[in-house]
Amino acid sequence: MKTPSSSSSGSPTKIRRIAICTGGGDAPGLNAVIRAAVISAMNRGWDVIGIRDGYGGILFPERYAGQGTFLLNRDMVRGITHLGGTILGTTNKGNPMCFPVKQPDGSIKEIDRTGEIVNYFSMHEIDALISIGGDGSLSISHALVKKGLKVVCVPKTIDNDLDKTVATFGFDTAVTFATECIDRLHSTAESHQRVMVVELMGRYAGWIALNAGISGSAHAILIPEVPYDLEKVAAKVISRDSQGRHYTIVVVAEGASPKDGHLSVKDQAITGTAERLGGVGETVANQLKELTGKDVRCVVLGHLLRGGSPTAADRLISLRFGAAAVRALDEGASGIMVALDPPTVRYVPIEEVAGHMRQVPLDCDTVNTARDLGISFGD
Repeated sequence: MKTPSSSSSGSPTKIRRIAICTGGGDAPGLNAVIRAAVISAMNRGWDVIGIRDGYGGILFPERYAGQGTFLLNRDMVRGITHLGGTILGTTNKGNPMCFPVKQPDGSIKEIDRTGEIVNYFSMHEIDALISIGGDGSLSISHALVKKGLKVVCVPKTIDNDLDKTVATFGFDTAVTFATECIDRLHSTAESHQRVMVVELMGRYAGWIALNAGISGSAHAILIPEVPYDLEKVAAKVISRDSQGRHYTIVVVAEGASPKDGHLSVKDQAITGTAERLGGVGETVANQLKELTGKDVRCVVLGHLLRGGSPTAADRLISLRFGAAAVRALDEGASGIMVALDPPTVRYVPIEEVAGHMRQVPLDCDTVNTARDLGISFGD
């Protein structure tokens, strides 16, 4: 990791105008990042351009009646720190590195449109980009840097699965909300002597399920890092029944899969988009019903984890990241991601982060704590 005083491109260069975009899935805290970046940049005398819907405002100007990009000002970012979503809009479709274009014969061909983005910046005299996004956005930013664009990235994902940063904004909000939901399910599950299966987002990492499951006193937690044997989860349910505890809470990460089994996928990956996970909660619920004979219900929190107001922790991280991204550009940095490394924010080369997913280490204290509490991982 680079210290905040270091730069990946030598001495600082004159900045007059920058752009900001948000890409991938939304996360609580995006607006706080935008506000911090806009105010920090304007305090330096810079203009700030907002790009709508990832890079859509540049690649599809006709969709926005000439407002695909627009000048941001203080009034536009006033009072948005506590708001969920993003005032710029976002998308996880139409990756400009491999953009899907329908051919005359009906087939789909992928083309690289990153050059159009670089040319747009040159034509409109925009000196640098702050890209707020997850792994896909980081890969796009890396490609833009290779083509000569000055880029600083801000890590964003509720899944908390980006490498080289202690945390990403949106994660704390997702865990807090999921924990509250699990808390509420205890009383209804106990009242009806049911097994409640709670499916949570997280893609291929179990951070949300693990943290919310422990915090919400779940009795079993199934995560992608530990392929599960559902008979062992059923044994946990039966054991609790024998002890007079006639209900069980099972938290399942959407990317969890059984031993010698497969991920539950709702939509397969197609050109320009990633596969969409989901359905494992219902599968686990149906199988547990057969194995235990109990009444089993499934609750899928899904996009509820992405919405709503960010927690104080996520607001603070977001504001720190937005301000740090502007500082990095002011210092002449490019091709880096700002990363939380308490008590500071450091700079990490994009190539060290893009494509490197951070999963839950099985020997970490959080996993050990869960096992000490008797929580089953189905292994």
